[in-house]
Amino acid sequence: MSYQGTKMNPSKFHRSQLKFYAILIPLAFFMMLPIMFIIFHAFKPIDELFAFPPRFIVQKPTLDNFRELFFTTSTSGIPFSRFIFNSLLVTLSVMFFSVFISSLAAYAMSKMKFKLRKALFEVNTLALMFVPIAVQIPRYLVVVQTGILDTYFAHILPLLAMPIGLFLLKQFIDQVPDELKEAAVIDGASEFTVFRKVIVPVIMPALATVAILAFQAVWNNLETSNYYVNDEGLKTMSFFMSSIASQSGNTVAGQGMSAAASLIMFVPNLIIFILLQSKVMNTMAHSGLK
Repeated sequence: MSYQGTKMNPSKFHRSQLKFYAILIPLAFFMMLPIMFIIFHAFKPIDELFAFPPRFIVQKPTLDNFRELFFTTSTSGIPFSRFIFNSLLVTLSVMFFSVFISSLAAYAMSKMKFKLRKALFEVNTLALMFVPIAVQIPRYLVVVQTGILDTYFAHILPLLAMPIGLFLLKQFIDQVPDELKEAAVIDGASEFTVFRKVIVPVIMPALATVAILAFQAVWNNLETSNYYVNDEGLKTMSFFMSSIASQSGNTVAGQGMSAAASLIMFVPNLIIFILLQSKVMNTMAHSGLK
């Protein structure tokens, strides 16, 4: 007797799944509308950008917005490649060090016993309540007092602390059985060896999620370029893209360049999420050990 028709989650396509597709496909299309709008908007000519009522789909796609954008960047005093280099350097540095620091701290708070462990985690939890603008003045004073104003460190150091990353990783490591650590310690492994060879392979989905969060926070960040860096040669691409309209001197033409710049800034976020989305789904499902 075959049970294919009664399976809750059949391994192959079955007509019983049609009701789910009927709901999920329209929902997925609806969720894609903002992405499609960003793409269409970047290729709209000036008359369609200011058309009323606004048009969702571009009627006469053009590359003029991108041509004007690259022409404006080529006539500026600083080459566009410099902004790209600054953004890549800052983003990759923050991604690596924030993930490394957050994972080490999460391991310590989850698997090591020391005084004030719970108090420190509560402080980290309270930090989730504060928006960046609420700590802007204290953060600026710290940057000035440490002497890192107008340096790459002004971009990197203020963004290394990720309370949400520490919270997520700590909750994920809590699911790892203590017996795994105890067995490794009995075999002579040090704390760092346990972290590197036992914990890290298990929490890779959570690490990928924190990496995405760090990338998005840094790639689109304007705070450090606005407040901590005066040297134009040290500013990031996100700052340059946000100031395109004002730099062009033409508000109307600047809207087209801003639309093209928005697409350029959005594409890396989309790519990194597509590459790591399976890890994110595992994290959100709290997969833990399998």
